[in-house]
Order: sequence, then structure tokens, then C-alpha cells
Amino acid sequence: MGDEEKSLPERVEGSTRSFRFTASKLGIPILRATIQLKNGLEGGGRPVYRIEARVRSVDALGLFFYMDNRFISTMEARTCLPLQYMKVIDQGGLLFTKKQYRQRLTFDPLQGRVVIENEGSAEKREVPVSADTYDPLSMFGRCYLREEIHPGQEIRMSIFDGIKLRQMVFRSIQEKVSLPRSGEVEAVRLESSTTFSSFGEKEGVIRIWYALDGKKTPLALELGLPVGTVKFQLDEAQDE
Repeated sequence: MGDEEKSLPERVEGSTRSFRFTASKLGIPILRATIQLKNGLEGGGRPVYRIEARVRSVDALGLFFYMDNRFISTMEARTCLPLQYMKVIDQGGLLFTKKQYRQRLTFDPLQGRVVIENEGSAEKREVPVSADTYDPLSMFGRCYLREEIHPGQEIRMSIFDGIKLRQMVFRSIQEKVSLPRSGEVEAVRLESSTTFSSFGEKEGVIRIWYALDGKKTPLALELGLPVGTVKFQLDEAQDE
């Protein structure tokens, strides 16, 4: 790995790194998200990382909208390529269509495919993909753990979330991010346009801000949706 290894965040065997975010509208919290990155695990006799994410609505939204969605990506430690991706979706309310399902994606880069299984159904579906296709969480893991992010670069990725295979190009721009607790922080913003299946394949934008602190701390995540923008800002980063 040479010089590239020097840019990676410090990793301790068996450790967990957690990031907690809040999304607000008009200063009122509406969603909370947690991302945990764990290492020192074994998958098929080889080291792996596991990234777990959970997005929940705040209790104050009550009957109008609720969400408790969980996602787990298991990926190879050396390459950050995904091995398995789990989705547990539970959301609905008076203002949104109810969705409840569990889905598992198993990546097989040697065969160039992803096997899709839904809980409660014996049916399996296969989708052909390239060997360097990522799920959304392993995409985050690759950027955080493996990429030497700097302003003015392009990162091209093939991403599959169980619904649609997307070819995305993330472009990086240096700018300052304002955080409630830390004030202004120098960061690099990764940004890519994409379509969103939940909104009839209308186009939007995904943005991720990483601190220029040598650790690439994720400071904020933003979805520019066809119906508005949702931005999560970092509340706390913790090592366990």
C-alpha cells in the first residue's frame, strides 16, 4: 500500500468507531442516524469490516411519519468490496406509504452477480454486476477507509442497493462546514448526482463532507431529493 496506507484512519483490532448524526427542519430534529464501523471480524476465514447504519424518526412526529430503518454491510477488509448487504425497512405513517421488509444481497464478484433474497420468500433473484460494484454502505466504507480524498478528484463507482444498479461519479470540492458544537471546520465535499427509486427515478444529489483532519471524520451527509433536502450533521464521533 505504501504511501496510501499512511492516509488511512488508525484501526485497532476489534474496535468500533461510531458516528451519530441529526437531521433537522426549521431547527427541529426530525431524524437521527448512527453509523458504526467494526473491524477484527472474520468472514470465510478472512478479515472483514462490518458497517451498521440505523435511521430513526424522532418520537415527536408521532402518527404522521415514523421510520426505523437498519442496514448492515459486510465487506472485505483489504479491498472494501462488499460480501453481504442487509436491509431491514420499517417506515410509514399518515403522510407516507407503509413499507416493511427484510432483504439480503450476497455479492459474488467471481461470478459477476448479486443474489437477492427477501425474507418470507423462497425466491432468489440474480443481477449481473461488475466485480467492483458496491452497496451504499460499502461505498461509504471505501471512501472513509481506503480513498485518499483531496479536493479536485473524481471517484467513479458502480453501486447496487437491491433496486437499481447505478453508475456514479463523486467529485470533491474543498469548503468549510458549520457544525453546531464545533463551529466552522475545513472539509472536502464529495458530491454525485443520482436518481432515487422512491421518487420515480427523478434525479437528485448525494453529498458527503469529510474533515481535513487526517482522520477523514464524516461531518455531514446530505440527500438532495426531488421533494426537498435532508441534511444530517455530526453530533458525536466515538471510538470503543
